[in-house]
Amino acid sequence: MALTRQCALAGIARSTVYAPRLIATPDDFELLLLTLIDAEYTRHPFYGSRRMVVHLGRAGHLVNRKRVQRLMGFLGLAGMAPGPNTSLPHPQHKIYPYLLRGVNVTRPNQVWSTDITYIRLARGFAYLAAVIDWYSRKVLAWRLSNTLDGDFCVDCLEQSLRAYGTPDIFNTDQGCQFTSDAFTSVLKSHDIAISMDGRGRALDNIFVERLWRSVKHEDVYLKGYVDMLRLQLGLTVYFEFYNTERPHQSLGDRTPIEVYQTASGGGARIVDKFVERKTTLKIGAAPVSCATGHHLKLDGLLS
Repeated sequence: MALTRQCALAGIARSTVYAPRLIATPDDFELLLLTLIDAEYTRHPFYGSRRMVVHLGRAGHLVNRKRVQRLMGFLGLAGMAPGPNTSLPHPQHKIYPYLLRGVNVTRPNQVWSTDITYIRLARGFAYLAAVIDWYSRKVLAWRLSNTLDGDFCVDCLEQSLRAYGTPDIFNTDQGCQFTSDAFTSVLKSHDIAISMDGRGRALDNIFVERLWRSVKHEDVYLKGYVDMLRLQLGLTVYFEFYNTERPHQSLGDRTPIEVYQTASGGGARIVDKFVERKTTLKIGAAPVSCATGHHLKLDGLLS
């Protein structure tokens, strides 16, 4: 049978038979670049192609960004760039004032807070919500979702209330998941005071923000979860470790569960002072009056 007829029956182009496609193999220099990129990405998984170009240049290898993009694609690497905005407000939802400025947190279940972060998977994103006790840093409940609707946040809140009772104050950001009636009605029905961060003030919810950093750098970036099932299983193990085994410097190297159960060794305080104070400085023999601004001070940060 003629080769033309064979190609027609097989449904392939004759060019694939007459001119076999050769697989390009990286040369020694490209292999070196691949090794350097892979090693640096393991250390800094948030590096994209731009920062990787700078890193390679500092190592003495001048390559352009397109080449780095191609090599990172060959390795299946992508910088952990900021993902979808998880804190979009709803224009018709009520915003509550921030109640924690200057408050001394002296016992468990005095202040809880929650937030959402994104986790990059092989295809798309997962969204993680958690409720944390400020005094002990204990993660009381957490939930995963593949969408940003508010149901998984309500589920997370209700689980923590069933398991641990009610706090005096519950703090969130101004995301529409937390300002919705479905979420705030649960808090109101338990007579819990509602507190919300100021716009653009990530430090108002510093303890959950610090939790996200720990989760991502100590587990997510190292494991590279590819789907929701593996992520669910991995985070189950990590949060158990976080609560029961991981020592926290700010808790005197105790674990959150120890501090929560004994109600000792924890605490937190956010002091917000931005007032002008006249201070008299003596320079030589002449007193000088000056104004100094005092910014946000954080006592008892997570470690």
